[in-house]
Amino acid sequence: MSPHLPPSESVPSHALVGWREWVGLPGLGVEWLKAKVDTGARTSSLHAFGLKEFTRDGESWVRFEVHPWQRSADDAVPVELPVHDHRRVRSSSGHTERRVVVMLELRVLDRVIPAEVTLTRRDAMGFRMLVGRELLSQGFLVDSAASYLGGKPPRAVRRANKRPPAREHRRSFRHPAED
Repeated sequence: MSPHLPPSESVPSHALVGWREWVGLPGLGVEWLKAKVDTGARTSSLHAFGLKEFTRDGESWVRFEVHPWQRSADDAVPVELPVHDHRRVRSSSGHTERRVVVMLELRVLDRVIPAEVTLTRRDAMGFRMLVGRELLSQGFLVDSAASYLGGKPPRAVRRANKRPPAREHRRSFRHPAED
């Protein structure tokens, strides 16, 4: 604390988040998505299924699906967005990958914040989204011992996130030679 300011003025107001939170992507119609809060990641990252870049009116765009539920393609949301940028991103295992960056509105706690988000395949990861430092620097502090400080969605939503995948969605990739 600053010795020159009263305590209420010396510490900026920050919202506290846990190491994992339920977030939303309101611009895409995704109300609930489990996310890991990752202070080791600069940019937030979203698991994108069927990622394809294309050109529309001379501009770069990307098409993909968001699967809000872990281990399931139920309630998949198709998305088309302009490409904001491309970035080289180093994973926690040290591998470098070139990723598409899009601008999304991300709801964390009760705040909606525009954020740069990289798109990637996070098949082996436990969370569909990582919330990185760029977004956290906009007024959030992380309590690494806490989870879901922003609350949880209704029980039906949490159960949907835990249900086993529908039979037709268990195998998401088919090699063309298998058709």
